[in-house]
Amino acid sequence: MDRKLIRTIPIVEHVAATSVGIIDGTPMLDLCYTEDSSADVDMNVVMTGAGKFVEIQGTAEETPFSKEESDQLLDLSIHGIEQLIRLQKQIIIENRDEVSIGNPESR
Repeated sequence: MDRKLIRTIPIVEHVAATSVGIIDGTPMLDLCYTEDSSADVDMNVVMTGAGKFVEIQGTAEETPFSKEESDQLLDLSIHGIEQLIRLQKQIIIENRDEVSIGNPESR
């Protein structure tokens, strides 16, 4: 990057992931280690910027969870991932000049 040889942004598709879970009956987004280890249900979700799922992995730690709870967790994770994708795009736009993309004079 110091020589600014990147001519185009190499990102084909944005990808983001988050964890969600149910702790004491409350759905929560972006669990830290302590929350994750004490969650009744924990789920990891990975999605593309186009809204397609790459991975959905959920575990009931002690008591099985319902489809309604699963849907709540998926909705919560989608909301969090959409925010992460927006931030990724914003950071790329704000730092575009750092790479001098498409500027042949910077070679």
